[in-house]
Amino acid sequence: MSLPSSAIDAALQAIHRSSRILILPHANVDPDAISSALACASLFRAMGKDVTVVCEESLPETLQFLPGVETVVRDPKATQEFVVTLSLGEGIEVDKLRYTVEDRRVHIIVVPKHGSIRADQVSCADGGMPYDLLVIVDTADLPLLGSIYTRSPHLFQTIPILNIDHHISNTLFGQLHLIDPTCASTTEVLYHWMSRAPELKKLMAPDLATLLLTGLITDTRSFQNPNTSPRSLEVAAALLDAGGRQQEIIQQMYKTKPLSTLKIWGRALSHIQVDPDTRIVWSSVSREDLLETGAGSRETHGILDELLCTIPGADVYVLFTEIEEGGLKASLRTSAGVDASALAARAYAGGGHQRAAGFKIQRSGNFQLQVLSTIQRLTQCLRELHAEDAAEVLSPPPGVPMASSPPPLPREIPKRDVPAKGASMDVVAKVQGGPDVAKSQDIVQELQGPAL
Repeated sequence: MSLPSSAIDAALQAIHRSSRILILPHANVDPDAISSALACASLFRAMGKDVTVVCEESLPETLQFLPGVETVVRDPKATQEFVVTLSLGEGIEVDKLRYTVEDRRVHIIVVPKHGSIRADQVSCADGGMPYDLLVIVDTADLPLLGSIYTRSPHLFQTIPILNIDHHISNTLFGQLHLIDPTCASTTEVLYHWMSRAPELKKLMAPDLATLLLTGLITDTRSFQNPNTSPRSLEVAAALLDAGGRQQEIIQQMYKTKPLSTLKIWGRALSHIQVDPDTRIVWSSVSREDLLETGAGSRETHGILDELLCTIPGADVYVLFTEIEEGGLKASLRTSAGVDASALAARAYAGGGHQRAAGFKIQRSGNFQLQVLSTIQRLTQCLRELHAEDAAEVLSPPPGVPMASSPPPLPREIPKRDVPAKGASMDVVAKVQGGPDVAKSQDIVQELQGPAL
């Protein structure tokens, strides 16, 4: 799949028609989202546009190296302007201008130096919205924008939207779309847009190449994730050739970690649990963990890919994080036999990619019990998906009668190096190559009974 020529042309025309552009990444911003937003800002400013990038939360220290990050603001100018015009007669000058607010009324007082001002010299007009185009990047659905979407709904109802994304779960919101699920990152989508639009292609510069390369490197985890395609590697080579600073990206994103980050990673390691029956591995980071280690919820980024996913013998890996604004965020990674996006969608209306997805749920009651309840729900949905896949394999194509002797069910995938039923491995020792030093009863069955 690639970007249609009609979509490329329509997006470019929308930029030309606009003069004040608001760029929004999703809430709980990640490197691909903010890099995409800053790359768009760099492009549009080079085209002479007035651009605002809004990220409502403060960016972590590891992202402060990104070109243009100092221009990001926390609050958008979301209010509609109302203009009161006073036509001054010949020889009349304004001496003083003030206003008062009383009983929900605004009184504007104009005092001329000499002469008088009549009521027929006053006119009013709608000053219009502060922006004429919204560009939303790396966001599968509008509610994922967070509080800016709930606090300023009129922005999204009255201003055209250009939707730039690579998630297969994108709901196609907005009037204009640059969406390619075969791309490894939203910055890769932007690169393909630029490469097919000559006037954008000529704007490529080392800073812009660095932004695009940052999103590509981080969303592929340095080209280790399954979403890395030959085309992604070709894009990375082109961005390096254009001056993208790969070593700076690696140093900042992977070789610079504050002490608080290391502490919260250690806390997550100590919380790892395994369900050998369903082959699910999970860990959790509570608000208390964050407070005690002095870390922010964004510092848990990397725990799933760098730690949990290194544990062998599992099909689903989940990290639960209690985020500052309330609720739980769950990030999923899966083996080739499990569709992460389908699992997240079925369980909690989440979404993402085939091998990486996520969802959010409201906090209710005890954090650890809620985590276990969520694991039980994921287990149930995982079994339902497996059953549907098996039924699909056994069902004949339309118009073909069922055979009198159906083929045997596919053999169960052998368990790979997982503890026996009713046991939980010492994961820290496992990762370090040491022997299992503790055995404990399956915590899901202990606290909640058998999985559904």
